[in-house]
Amino acid sequence: MMFNRNTLLRAIALLPLLMLAGCAVGPKYHAPTTPTPAAADYKESSVNFQDAEGWKVARPQDAVLRGKWWEIFNEPDLNGLEEQLNIDNQNIKQFFESFMEARALIAEARSQYWPTVTVAPSATRSQTSSNLTNSTFANTGRIFTLLDFPVDISWAPDLFGKIRNQVREYQYAAQVSAADLENERLVEQASLAQFYFEIRGQDALEKILNDTVESDQKTLDLTQALYDTGVDDYISVVQARTALESAESAAINVGVARAQYEHAIAVLLGRVATDFSLPAKPLLTGPPPIPVGVPGELLERRPDIAAAERTLAKDNAIIGIGYGAFYPSVTLSGSGGFESSTFTRWFDVPSHFWSVGPSISQTVFDGGLYRAELHQYTATYNADLATYRQTVLTAFQQVEDDLAAVRIYSQQVLREQEALKSAQEYLNLAIGRYETGVDPYLNVLTAQTTVLLDEQTLAGLQIQQMVSAVSLIEALGGGWDRSQLPKPSQVTHKPPAADYKLQH
Repeated sequence: MMFNRNTLLRAIALLPLLMLAGCAVGPKYHAPTTPTPAAADYKESSVNFQDAEGWKVARPQDAVLRGKWWEIFNEPDLNGLEEQLNIDNQNIKQFFESFMEARALIAEARSQYWPTVTVAPSATRSQTSSNLTNSTFANTGRIFTLLDFPVDISWAPDLFGKIRNQVREYQYAAQVSAADLENERLVEQASLAQFYFEIRGQDALEKILNDTVESDQKTLDLTQALYDTGVDDYISVVQARTALESAESAAINVGVARAQYEHAIAVLLGRVATDFSLPAKPLLTGPPPIPVGVPGELLERRPDIAAAERTLAKDNAIIGIGYGAFYPSVTLSGSGGFESSTFTRWFDVPSHFWSVGPSISQTVFDGGLYRAELHQYTATYNADLATYRQTVLTAFQQVEDDLAAVRIYSQQVLREQEALKSAQEYLNLAIGRYETGVDPYLNVLTAQTTVLLDEQTLAGLQIQQMVSAVSLIEALGGGWDRSQLPKPSQVTHKPPAADYKLQH
């Protein structure tokens, strides 16, 4: 059959109609169901605990943290560190680049919507052999010049939604990557806050031990003076010196943990540990009331839950691709161009040539490959569905765990403060009785040891309470919510060229 130019133009005009006429195959995606608490409040923050002493959740219950959640602690130093982390943390940068890679894959998939056009201009100069004597070769020994400018067009219309499902797959994968980025950001922010409060706790412990060293030095001076005047035995001097040296050793040991936490913060900030230091600042306070919201909101506040749900959407699109493999592939191809032996006549109308035609490809036997792949995709979806539900269950567990931890630590802190008060009173009495010669120094040493242990225990509990408060905020999703997750149209939009700039 011969084609003329009008036939070619009509074929080209039909291409968009073929695309629009295509139908997408595969299951329609539905968001998964998962068990959620029926109660209006979390169990560990219920009314039964609100009348107890210690830490309480913020009211009203439906309040939630927004944005820069660390500002709730009212620590300017922490605020400044968190701002640096959001800019310079290398793990966050790595997840950001993974997100940009995922967006680039969308553009790659969308490129299949359009025809592929290639050009291959060429120029050839050749001479035939003069020894061809057969009459068939009339132009023997002549030199020929051939100028060729071909244009080839090939296009496979998306009749059964394979390309559309691929685009959806990469769009949902980009959303997964965006949620992973926010989850990693939250993890890094929470780690920084926890390390910060660990350092402040170590500073407080160091102050406690330094004060103990100072007190023990005075006690040693007293026992030495009493021994020199014959009032006390030498054993009291030895006991006092032993207590002083033990306190000095413990004060030095605190520096190990503090240095390690300081180095960890440097890494989080993308800085060399050698060049970073955080001035000492003893700080042991209780956490502020934290708004936890209601349990039903947790699924919308955790980026890891959003990532798990978007993974299911991606899996569903892949299943659609599996169904599309059972349908034929249609390819429309055409070629044309100009061909001449002289450059001046290269683009003349008589020099042009063209051809156009469709082709259909359908696998008639694959040994069960496509069906096995479909079963594989379905199994992957079911496995990720279980992962999603497990992520939800774990999220509720973490919130309840951290609520219990903060509340119980706060109550323990109150009891320990009372114990320390009593131990200090006992020490004052023991010192008075020793100075008047009623009791031996051993009673003072016992009281001093009790006070020091209570002070260290109290400091450790307050550190754990603050760290648990940060963990609770992390379990609640920080200041993030699902409305911040970019939509498919947003991840498809071409990002600024600067985001793909090669880093050095």
